[in-house]
Amino acid sequence: MPASPSPAVRIAMWSGPRNISTAMMRAFENRPDCAVWDEPFYAAYLKATGLGHPMRDEILAADDTDPDAVAARVVGPVPDGRPVFYQKHMTHHMLPAFDRGFLAAVTNAFLIRRPESVLASYVQKRETVTLDDIGFRQQAEIFDAVADRLGVAPPVVEGNDVLTDPRGALTRLCEAVGIGFRDEMLAWPAGRRASDGVWAPHWYHAVEASTGFGPARPDVERSALPADLARIAEAATPFYERLAAHRL
Repeated sequence: MPASPSPAVRIAMWSGPRNISTAMMRAFENRPDCAVWDEPFYAAYLKATGLGHPMRDEILAADDTDPDAVAARVVGPVPDGRPVFYQKHMTHHMLPAFDRGFLAAVTNAFLIRRPESVLASYVQKRETVTLDDIGFRQQAEIFDAVADRLGVAPPVVEGNDVLTDPRGALTRLCEAVGIGFRDEMLAWPAGRRASDGVWAPHWYHAVEASTGFGPARPDVERSALPADLARIAEAATPFYERLAAHRL
């Protein structure tokens, strides 16, 4: 890992799956001053766990499976020398065995969504799900580590707050991470991006059709979930609430 990373603003946005994480990446990528990276540790996570995710072979072939090499790139030179580097990280990809030293060299922020809504969306794309698959426990763990180091809570953004008031929510986020808001963040061209992960054909249909943030989504009630998903939601809720108490 480089000892002295360049002075770019490196934003590590930590989210679980089935949030607005890819739309947020689109918003930042539409800034002319920003480079983005889609789920840096996904291939390393799949290699280490052996899990059978959709498009597993393609992901392993396309991306670096060495977590130390990925961490070095996270704090290394920014693509095209851009002054802002937005990294869309999935919290469940950060396995306990992975070195997290790079967290001290990036500006960490956290994107949250109620677990009931995450689960209802997740099972539409992948039938089996566990608490660890949706990343709430890991998100709280990373949040606590960052907060302990900083002495204050890092920025937390609720996905539905962004959908309700994109300009206001993104302005608050940009201020919290030390950059200025730009109007380009509110709309983008439809379609796939070269920066999208190789897994995009399975997961990104909605965002590929989008040209901006959609309307706020009604929260899914726990009573509407099957019993097995309701139990996972119950286990995830304390982690969600810990971060939600600090939302911008």
